[in-house]
Amino acid sequence: MERQRDIFGFLIILLIFLAACTPMLNPPPPATPAPQPTVTPVPSTPTPSPVPTATRTPSPTLAPGVSLRTLAEAQNVYIGAAVAAGPLQDEPIYGETLAREFNMLTAENVMKFESVHPDPKTYSFSAADALVDFAEEHAMQVRGHTLVWHNQLPPWVIEKKWERDELSKVLEDHISTVVGRYRGRVVAWDVVNEAIDDNGSLRQTVWLEGIGPDYIELAFQAAHEADPEALLFYNDYNGEGLGRKSDAIYELVQDLVQRGVPIHGVGLQMHVSVGRHPLPEKVAANIQRLSALGLKVHITEMDVRIESPTTETDLARQAQIYGEMLHVCLAAPSCEAFVLWGFTDRYSWIPDVFYGWNDALIFDPSYQPKPAYYALLGELAEK
Repeated sequence: MERQRDIFGFLIILLIFLAACTPMLNPPPPATPAPQPTVTPVPSTPTPSPVPTATRTPSPTLAPGVSLRTLAEAQNVYIGAAVAAGPLQDEPIYGETLAREFNMLTAENVMKFESVHPDPKTYSFSAADALVDFAEEHAMQVRGHTLVWHNQLPPWVIEKKWERDELSKVLEDHISTVVGRYRGRVVAWDVVNEAIDDNGSLRQTVWLEGIGPDYIELAFQAAHEADPEALLFYNDYNGEGLGRKSDAIYELVQDLVQRGVPIHGVGLQMHVSVGRHPLPEKVAANIQRLSALGLKVHITEMDVRIESPTTETDLARQAQIYGEMLHVCLAAPSCEAFVLWGFTDRYSWIPDVFYGWNDALIFDPSYQPKPAYYALLGELAEK
């Protein structure tokens, strides 16, 4: 009987111990923010939602103080992420992770035309100012995104029938006002975004129809006049490797360079998936030919989406793709920045645009690093 009492007492103590440890073993997820507006099918801030991820093998243990940022700075390169204004303001862990891991940020939405110039006589810079202030407080560089695009324009721009000179003046005033406000505070601008269609021709946009093909040169000239020290980029998707669209992008920027237009680089967006992505050697060849024009090349918007349900094999393949593309970038002297389109799956545009796809970034919804994080870390450590 005494033995039974001892066993019973031991079991009670064990149950109490396990109950006390449960919160530590299973930390609660971050509080869900207030619902965000539904987004249009472009890379913009989504409604946050906890997304299940696959069970993973244990992560490597990092030495104290080691991060993507510390390793990138030791190599004199930029590692960056697009930033959503809402969580930056409302969710402390978002800003803490951003400042710890990255030395560059891109304005995901708050510098786009509809955000800063909602009507002809009104500019709204509060959200963009907060983002630039955050970057300066944490010794980060800013990539401005984007001055000229066919999406996320306010109705007053797209609904009016413009005369050429009138629309040219609108565009020049917009660029000079936005770039001028952040003169000396934004290191690089995506001046023109996605002007080439998938078939290699100039995309039909309000700018092309209202002004003509020279709207591109006009935009670069206006940006350069507003901030002569800023690096000015042409930015596009599906032009990372070699092919019809990347050839068209090359021909466009080659013409600009030859005519003395102030363009300094090309941004390769790199929105890819575990099953569809450019070959590293073709990305390297494309970077090489752009570099031969005297241009810098930034990877500007990388994410690697996975079709649900995510498996550990998917995560390993995703990590391999991230690592390969960073490897290519680090091997090219002209590739000075590697920027992700977000950094946590808690805030990603992918689920809202690609139904059934998810888990595209390097941190999970609870801000835990995924295999892709360690792949980037390994590439930076080995450079």
